Amino acid sequence: MRLAKIVFNVSLCLLALAAPLRSAAAQQPAPEKRIALVIGNGAYAKGPLATAANDAGLIAQTLQAAGFDVVGARDLDGDTLRKSFRDFIHKAQSSDGNTVAMVYLAGYGMQLAGENYFIPVDANLGSDVDIPTEGLRLSDYVRQLAATPLKAGVVVLDAARQQPFIASGPTIAGGLALVEPDNNMLIAFNAAPGTIAPNETGAYGVYARSLAEMIRTGGLSLPEVFDRLRLRVNEETKGAQVPWDAQKVQAAFTFFERAPDAPAPQASPEQTAALRARPIRDLPVQEAYTAALERDTLQGYEDFIAAYSDDPLARRVRAIVAARREALTWRRTYRTDSPEAYWSYLKRYPYGAHAEDARRRLAILSAPPAPPPSFAMIEYDVPPPPLDEVIYVERPVLLFSDPEFGFVPPPPPPIYLLPPPPPDFVDLAPPFAPVGIFILPQPVFIPIPVYVRPPAFVAPPPNNIIYQNIHNTTVINTVINRPAPTAPLATGPAAATSPPTAVAPALPPAVMQRATLIQQGKAPVPGAPAGLGGGPGGGPGGRGPSINVAPGAPLTPPGRPGPAAPAANALPVPGRGAPPIPPSANGPTSRAPLLASPSPSPAQAPPPTGTPPSRQTPAGLHANRTPPGAPAAPPTRPATTSSRPVQAVIPRGPEPRARVQQAAPPIQRPPPPVARLSPPPSAPRPPVAPMVRAAPVRAAPPPQMMRPAAPPPMARPAPPPQMARPAPPPQMARPAPPPMAAMPRPAPPPQMARPAAPPPRPAPAPAAGKRCPPNVPHC
Repeated sequence: MRLAKIVFNVSLCLLALAAPLRSAAAQQPAPEKRIALVIGNGAYAKGPLATAANDAGLIAQTLQAAGFDVVGARDLDGDTLRKSFRDFIHKAQSSDGNTVAMVYLAGYGMQLAGENYFIPVDANLGSDVDIPTEGLRLSDYVRQLAATPLKAGVVVLDAARQQPFIASGPTIAGGLALVEPDNNMLIAFNAAPGTIAPNETGAYGVYARSLAEMIRTGGLSLPEVFDRLRLRVNEETKGAQVPWDAQKVQAAFTFFERAPDAPAPQASPEQTAALRARPIRDLPVQEAYTAALERDTLQGYEDFIAAYSDDPLARRVRAIVAARREALTWRRTYRTDSPEAYWSYLKRYPYGAHAEDARRRLAILSAPPAPPPSFAMIEYDVPPPPLDEVIYVERPVLLFSDPEFGFVPPPPPPIYLLPPPPPDFVDLAPPFAPVGIFILPQPVFIPIPVYVRPPAFVAPPPNNIIYQNIHNTTVINTVINRPAPTAPLATGPAAATSPPTAVAPALPPAVMQRATLIQQGKAPVPGAPAGLGGGPGGGPGGRGPSINVAPGAPLTPPGRPGPAAPAANALPVPGRGAPPIPPSANGPTSRAPLLASPSPSPAQAPPPTGTPPSRQTPAGLHANRTPPGAPAAPPTRPATTSSRPVQAVIPRGPEPRARVQQAAPPIQRPPPPVARLSPPPSAPRPPVAPMVRAAPVRAAPPPQMMRPAAPPPMARPAPPPQMARPAPPPQMARPAPPPMAAMPRPAPPPQMARPAAPPPRPAPAPAAGKRCPPNVPHC
């Protein structure tokens, strides 16, 4: 009994001690998984973008530091882009409910009939009907991501730019279409709906650089990140760009936390909240403008216009209101999707940005394009536009920096709303050159402040050296901020491996498969014409590497020679299995553009890479063609063909003598045969019948033509006229003349056809025939 009491008391003590531990474990949040897909398309054939790939690389690196498992790529074609989205959606669906998924897209975005499309680099857009088939309709994938039970989903479209693809036909509204986010989703644009961002000039875009700055600040909630982002971009662009976002995220989320010992902000959260809650009319004009921009609501902008209608900033705010009002009106119209709805829109905006979209839908609905005299107009959530707003919406593209408007620059935001950027984040260095096809550029990583760190409950991503060393300057300087090492070109299965450095984000599985096909020569580089080995240029707008570059395979640094180009269309080099080049193409200036060796040597330059395959001469035919631009050669050139007649006789000579004369075609060794065949004085005496085969071999008239004793015969009628006479060949032995007559430049046959004088000397011929074998060692 006593023992039972002791056991009971010990159990009570253990339970009392375990209760605080259980409560502490219950208070600790579950591990949070973070995944991200980052795409940067810049290598477009029309209007390449200088910063899209760099921006994607900067955002991917920042998300890696925040604990995201990032997959990213650049310059994707339509099929690979769709498969990459599909793979990412499957990855999110296989995760638990405590996962945050983020998508960042940089490139060209277009809207059509209320839908937003992301344009691949291989898109072929000729008219508005090509947009749904060539572009990637984003609502299909955003809807699937929203249907996945996630903690939060973030979709950022850095794609509101002036499209260069369609220049004629029906008008297409500029920028991106206003959308309504689903639950637990945040959608952000780099420019307000219906507006476009100005062209970028630096190494990174203003929107991407500002987004990376706000993520790294630490302690900011998701809405605060994008509110400050809007202020920073508007400040940097002097009002030319006004980002937009809409969110319905209920869960608390921060990219980074601030440690308790972090420097205190210049304004306390309570003070900032009180200032933000004040009515706009109670603020000074400059602070009122910043407050309206931070709130980014139609009501806030209208409050500013009502309070400061005479201020020069009111015209700028009125343009923002005009674009937002038209976008809200069109969204309500498209959701209703009836003839009355589109007629209602045309009644309000007969020349609005979406007027052509309304007429397209009316044609599909078999309704007249013009509104009838009487119909039931739909009710809108916003009032009709006043007359002073019409000038801003009666254009397909609205750019706030348009000099026609003459807006005054906006004031800088107050420090309590937007502190100045960190000194080391004002002017970022350009990224390192990409190390392989599809791989994002690697920016120079700036250490995160020591008082900023990811939340402790974030699940560490696999193989993320940046996340593990965000404060370690030694690793950052010696490992992370080192250019990726170059490695030999991978082939076969090794080509479809991860990038050679763990710093860069991994490629999506679909991109890995595409890279393997390109490595095997079964697919072209996206953005490059089919059949060509090169992709887009290596400049800022097109950084596509050359074909047959595997993921992770090094690209040739600028100014350094790269690997030999594939020899699929290369021509054989003379002396390596190709027929000899005719004298007309044998000059030093005509051989270089005609030949291309699979493995060019220093003495043989490869053909220009920009030459299309259709202009390259097929193998086996280059000996009968003259390079483009070269003058046509005359039929006979004695100065250059003096050593060629021996080659021309090769097909008719005996096999043992053919071997002797095969050494003659190279121009370097004509003297030895001349020295051997010149002593016989009876070389031009072929009357002996039994020695029919020896006649072609002794046909050394070319050497005699070079000897000084032969000038008298040379002075006689020119060889070409005698070539044209068919009479001399019959005087020769019957077997020999046909091949000699068929040759285009046999100057010697005329010489052999002139033995009219030698007939009196047939007697020495037998002796000459007997001496022939000793004097010709190779007979």
